[in-house]
Amino acid sequence: MTFNALLLTKADDGTTHAAVTALDEAQLPEGEVRVNVAFSTLNYKDGLAITGKSPVVRKFPMVPGIDFAGTVAESSDARYKVGDAVVLNGWGVGESHWGGLAQQARVKADWLVPMPAGLDAGQCMAIGTAGYTSMLCVMALQAQGVKPTDGPVLVTGANGGVGSIAIALLARLGFEVHASTGRLDEAGHLRHLGATEIVERATLSAPGKPLQKERWAAAVDSVGSYTLANVCASLRYGGTVAACGLAQGMDLPASVAPFILRGVTLAGVDSVQAPYARRVEAWRRLASELPLDLLESNTETIGLGDAVTLAPRLLAGQVRGRVRVDVNRGRSQGSN
Repeated sequence: MTFNALLLTKADDGTTHAAVTALDEAQLPEGEVRVNVAFSTLNYKDGLAITGKSPVVRKFPMVPGIDFAGTVAESSDARYKVGDAVVLNGWGVGESHWGGLAQQARVKADWLVPMPAGLDAGQCMAIGTAGYTSMLCVMALQAQGVKPTDGPVLVTGANGGVGSIAIALLARLGFEVHASTGRLDEAGHLRHLGATEIVERATLSAPGKPLQKERWAAAVDSVGSYTLANVCASLRYGGTVAACGLAQGMDLPASVAPFILRGVTLAGVDSVQAPYARRVEAWRRLASELPLDLLESNTETIGLGDAVTLAPRLLAGQVRGRVRVDVNRGRSQGSN
C-alpha cells in the first residue's frame, strides 16, 4: 500500500529538499501502532525542518510533522485497537522518527494518547502541539498558585500558535490578558481571542534593566532571549513566567535580580517528553476549556503540499494563529 508524505532529503551541498512523495507502507519506521493520519499541523519546528534553517532533523530522509491526529489502522499493543482515535505530540517525531505530515505513521504506543472526548481529529490539530503547549503553560502557572485576582498575565508571541491559544485559555479562565506582538494590525484579532491590552513587541525585545516596573503577575513566553529577560524583570513580586519557546533566541541575557529580590519563578515547560498523565490532563482540559468557536477562527487549513511554501512565512512571523494540515488534501482550501 502506498501513501503520500512530505519527504525531506538532504542534497550533497547540505541543503534540504522537501517534496510530496509516494511511499510504501513497508518503508515506515518501526513501532507498535500504525495510524491513518487525518490531520497534522505546521509548527515553528516543522518550519525549521522543512526549510533547513536549523538542524532539527536528526537523520534523512525524514517525514516532518511533530504531531498528528487520526485512527489506529494496526496495533500490536493491547492499549490500542483498530479504529481508536488517537493524538500524538512530540517524542522526536518529525526529527528523528518519521512524523505526521503524511497519510500514514507508525509509532511507539507509549507516544500516543487517546483523543479526548468532545474533540475530533480536525479540532485536535487546530489545537496541535502549540495549543497543547499553551495548556501546559497554563497548568504550570496554576501549579504556582497564580489566580486571576493576582493581576494581569502577559502572553508574548501573541499572534503565534502558542500565544494565540494561551490568550483564549487564560481569558476563559477569568484572567486579564495582555498580548505582546510586533503585528499591531492584528490587535483586533487578539482582542477577539480575549486580550484586553496590546503591548508593542519592541518594548520587550531589546536589552533592558535588570529590574523594571512591576507590571504583570505572570506570563507565558514563547520567545526567549531579551524578551524573556525583560518579562522576568517586569513581573510583580512573587510572579511566575512559564517559558516554552525560543522564537527570538535560546539565550537568556538576564540577571538574578528578579529571582532573589522579587521572588520571581521561571517555570520551564517541555511538551516533547511530558509524562503521559500530564498529557492526558492537558488534552482533557483543552476539550472542556478552550472555546471552539475561537479555535476555528484562529486556524488556517492547508493541503499537504502547501506546507513547503508556507514554512518560510511561518518562520518570518507572517502567519496568524494555527495552521492545520489536511494530509489527504493536495491543495489549500484557505482559512476557516
